[in-house]
Amino acid sequence: MASEIGSPLDDRVVRRVQDSFARQGLMAHLGATLHEVRAGLVVVRLPFRPELTQQHGYFHAGATGAIADTAGGFAAFTLFPEDSAVLSVEYKINLLNPGRGEFLEAVGRVVKSGRTLTVCQLEVNAHQGDSVSPVAVGQQTLICLRGRPD
Repeated sequence: MASEIGSPLDDRVVRRVQDSFARQGLMAHLGATLHEVRAGLVVVRLPFRPELTQQHGYFHAGATGAIADTAGGFAAFTLFPEDSAVLSVEYKINLLNPGRGEFLEAVGRVVKSGRTLTVCQLEVNAHQGDSVSPVAVGQQTLICLRGRPD
């Protein structure tokens, strides 16, 4: 397995992430898709739908947080052993601007991968045509559950 953040992964690891993502009911319910999977880096996209908004028509903070949490979780998962699972321990998110655009894109990036705990940086941006605006940043801690296949 590649260890440099952002490097390509073995197809088996990519499939393991894709299969796990496909089992996430919330991501399916929201309409989120897995856009990119690399070592320690995952991108999740969420297209705009009125059902995902708050009262002012912006993406709801809950949807923003959900895709950020998922992107970070799977970024960590790319570096975990095959016979393990991932769970979020905590995450903190700062909302920077209202989420408005054609879609949100969440990027989870591993900052430090440990034997048990992994820390990820989270970013969410809104895309409208060629324009990109920051929506949220955050940090997350995840636990590797060894011997508990996903």
